[in-house]
Amino acid sequence: MAEVYSVSLGEIVAELKLEVVYSPEPIEKIQISCNDCNRPGLQLWGFYEYFDVDRVQICGNMEFAYLASLEESERKEKVEKLFSQKIPLFAVTRGHELFPEMLEYAEKYSVPIVRTSGNTSSFIAALIAFLNLRLAPRITRHGVLIEVYGEGILIVGESGVGKSETAIELVKRGHRLVADDAVEIRKVSNISLVGQSPDNIRHFLELRGIGIINTRRLFGMGAVKVSEKIDLIINLEPWDSTKVYDRMGVDSEYTSILGIKVPSLTIPIKPGRNLAVIIEVAAMNNRQKKMGYNAAQELLDNLGLTMDGEEKVNNWEAF
Repeated sequence: MAEVYSVSLGEIVAELKLEVVYSPEPIEKIQISCNDCNRPGLQLWGFYEYFDVDRVQICGNMEFAYLASLEESERKEKVEKLFSQKIPLFAVTRGHELFPEMLEYAEKYSVPIVRTSGNTSSFIAALIAFLNLRLAPRITRHGVLIEVYGEGILIVGESGVGKSETAIELVKRGHRLVADDAVEIRKVSNISLVGQSPDNIRHFLELRGIGIINTRRLFGMGAVKVSEKIDLIINLEPWDSTKVYDRMGVDSEYTSILGIKVPSLTIPIKPGRNLAVIIEVAAMNNRQKKMGYNAAQELLDNLGLTMDGEEKVNNWEAF
């Protein structure tokens, strides 16, 4: 069974700059575990079939206008029905003043209430984006994640193959380190993976023979980044003279992580190869492919040949 993650209400309040109207306990202790939200228009009308009690409930102009049109007794009944579902959080947008019964039933059923002056649609978008990131399915993989020309490059390979040395050379060339040794990969959407470093080792990098260095302190703030989307995976492996390596880039290889296919390359290493330059070129070439240009395809077209469209997929064990 997949692990369920949660985020504290305190983090949500700090990130979205919300006003805490009521909280039954310190907001740092209240946990939100669902990355979806709901505008309870149908529920205030009385329809609770398929209602997900774990979702954050958000009320804006429409909901408050409807409640204001009701008789006080009916309004109280509908508000109590909503709060009695033990919803995790009730959020009010556009700075609306709460009806007195909202605070009464929030205290009765221990439902925290927050408020923002922003419009409802913008608040929902910001909240879902934040929750998607913090509650996303995740795995941790051994490797180095670095931003090269705006592309997130995940460098993997056996221990001692030279991942960290390549990363430090890329940093010296003006690129930014995201994570070394352990990369925490989150599935933030059905098409996107974002990697970052665990908090306790962020910005640190190990170089054999030298030891641990702090990349941010040594090279400055411009040499590091907290998180980055994973656009390309590069597997470094010692050169094997018996193995046939792709020289054209015709075959499209992918690595599957958490069910998402990411373009991948295998780069053999041996003395004399400048890995930093090779990875820079790989990043630029990957960006060109995303923009619709494939150099191998153009060359084959010039030669009157066709490209084999088969995809090779390397599956990583995931959730």
